[in-house]
Amino acid sequence: MKVLMINSVCGIRSTGRICTDLADVLISEGHECKVAYGRETVPEKYQNIAVRIGTETDVRLHGLKSRLLDKHGLGSKRATERFIEWIKEYDPDIIHLHNLHGYYINIEVLFDYLKTCGKKIVWTLHDCWAFTGHCSYFSRIGCDKWKTECKSCKYINRYPKSCFINNSKTNFIKKKELYSSLSNLTVVTPSKWLADLTKESILKNADIKVVHNGVDLSNFSPSADSGDLKKHGLQEKKTVLGVASIWDKRKGLEDFIKLSEMLSEEYCIVLVGLTDEQIKALPKNVVGIKRTNSVKELSQLYANATVFVNPTYEDNFPTTNIESLACGTPVITYKTGGSPEALDDSCGWVLKQGDLDAVLRTIEEIKEKDKYTDACLKRSENFDKKRMCKQYLDIYSE
Repeated sequence: MKVLMINSVCGIRSTGRICTDLADVLISEGHECKVAYGRETVPEKYQNIAVRIGTETDVRLHGLKSRLLDKHGLGSKRATERFIEWIKEYDPDIIHLHNLHGYYINIEVLFDYLKTCGKKIVWTLHDCWAFTGHCSYFSRIGCDKWKTECKSCKYINRYPKSCFINNSKTNFIKKKELYSSLSNLTVVTPSKWLADLTKESILKNADIKVVHNGVDLSNFSPSADSGDLKKHGLQEKKTVLGVASIWDKRKGLEDFIKLSEMLSEEYCIVLVGLTDEQIKALPKNVVGIKRTNSVKELSQLYANATVFVNPTYEDNFPTTNIESLACGTPVITYKTGGSPEALDDSCGWVLKQGDLDAVLRTIEEIKEKDKYTDACLKRSENFDKKRMCKQYLDIYSE
């Protein structure tokens, strides 16, 4: 098979690593694979399979169009047209879409090609943006306009932010028109939660399947190396870890700040993925680490943490939960989206959103982390990237 994947990034962060994990398996089994991406850097290991869509200037212009006119996904026209010509030359058997948001590709140009290309199309949804008129999540405000027709989006100031115009109704109608002409589409969701939403959306006529995200268990595993903890002076503390690509209200940053005031001195909170400005504003018992693409560094932090806390208010199926389990560290998360689906009673706790008293009690009840390690590792086997890749290969082969 010849497979082309399209995503905003390649080889970094959760979606980018999912693409390259799939590519590794495909290539190892004798297939051919390319990963087309729109922005940021690609690890050297994957330079030979990465194909850049457009340029940094294209991304900036697309971002400007999105901010001014609320037309996210409708910029980068020329860059996408050039990319379509490249696809025709590459001539893949399967086109696997991932995140199409990210200021790098024009969905109108792309879907006009997809509806006539005769290729098998697989689309993995990593959030809800595909079937809304603007936002990538809406559950926190209980919005259900996406079921019928988006308009006057209340999340217009959130990613993909628009500063002046609310174009959510027009965007929704455009997406509905583009999808209606696709007869060869399989939609994959990483969680049962998102699958249920998709079945009520403008993508409800697609063939919808669930494939949980997976991680490389050879990279994420228990480790005695505490170098990163020593570097931050944390080796004597019980560590409460949080990891996110972007920290904001949706990811629960404010909850961590409140929790820091409730924990005793034997604990320290470590947050990975913060900006310089966020790090400067942290309380003394919260250690901030900038976003890292080093799997080794992440694995060490997970493995040496007492507990991983994921106070997310809107999410699909966060791979951070699985990464923590694979490193032998139990997980506390809110009852949010598909986040609880990675856990069972032996390795994690699912709590009501915002119930920090319950979070605190649960942290303090974890007297000996080691008693949970075996259960965490056993649970993580359900989310081995090999299992994920096999499920995708089965979908490709159908």
